[in-house]
Amino acid sequence: MGAKIIAAGKYVPDQSISNDQLAEWMDTSDEWIRSRTGIEYRNISTDENTSDLCIQAALSILNKAAVAPEKLGFIIVATMTPDYHSPSVAALVQHGVGAGPVMAFDISAACSGFVYALSVGEKLMDSGQYEYGLVLGGETMSKAVDWEDRSTAVLFGDGAGGVLLQKTDTSLSLAEDLHADGGQSDALTSGFTQVDNPLKPADGSDPANQALTMDGRGIFNFVSRTVPNSLRATVEGAGMQLEEVDHYLLHQANQRLLKVVAKKLSLPISKFATNIRYYGNTSAASIPILLADMLEAKELELGSGKKIVISGFGGGLTWGSMLIQL
Repeated sequence: MGAKIIAAGKYVPDQSISNDQLAEWMDTSDEWIRSRTGIEYRNISTDENTSDLCIQAALSILNKAAVAPEKLGFIIVATMTPDYHSPSVAALVQHGVGAGPVMAFDISAACSGFVYALSVGEKLMDSGQYEYGLVLGGETMSKAVDWEDRSTAVLFGDGAGGVLLQKTDTSLSLAEDLHADGGQSDALTSGFTQVDNPLKPADGSDPANQALTMDGRGIFNFVSRTVPNSLRATVEGAGMQLEEVDHYLLHQANQRLLKVVAKKLSLPISKFATNIRYYGNTSAASIPILLADMLEAKELELGSGKKIVISGFGGGLTWGSMLIQL
């Protein structure tokens, strides 16, 4: 058995914040942010948490596919900003969309999360046990960043996106390449929680910082080295050449990074889709939001047979790529 994507969708909060608006309360400027990242806007939640964003994205996807939530066999949510440690965002989505008591769980792989989740979702579909499965990426990054740290706060936005999988006889993925290296974990951390119990009360220190911390230069260098190799390994693993891929949908972290990756692979930047200008870095949500935007703009069409590579990279450190056929 196999799986195919039959619908994709997204949801972002109504409040869009421009670089100029950020500069009203932060020591930054539109030129500083745009020249370094390509970001001009980001959506920021005022009262919606990650589960709320994911529920709205899920309802949009199910509506597009005209599939009742009761028909879902599983729900997977990729996120690094859950509402709670428990319950999972996926469990809240299950109830929020009116699905039955199906398997629902979260995956924490930061900006690689959606790629990881889609890989797991496809393998669940391969079992032949499920007719439909929902795979989402959703983040409320605005609650994770330190809004006094201009090196990180200007980068991130809130949103959710995802896809609906349906059982079929063909494979969605033609090849994949998934990895993690915890030895580099200090390069990006968020939400550190100390041991705190009667045997060892918390000492009040917080060396890892509750807010997101990132070694921007370190991450940039990591991605520049690692992602081109991952893309090459994925495409060659399917017996294809890099130029045969129709589109590369990379995690939307930084416009300059996309240019570096394209150059290292000797590919035209036109092969690398982007919407970071409007959303910023939405972590696990960025790839499905980009896919949803491209489908809405008719730049891609489900069932067309087009071959695309999705690739995520971020905290963990994690990275992963999949070559899929629409």
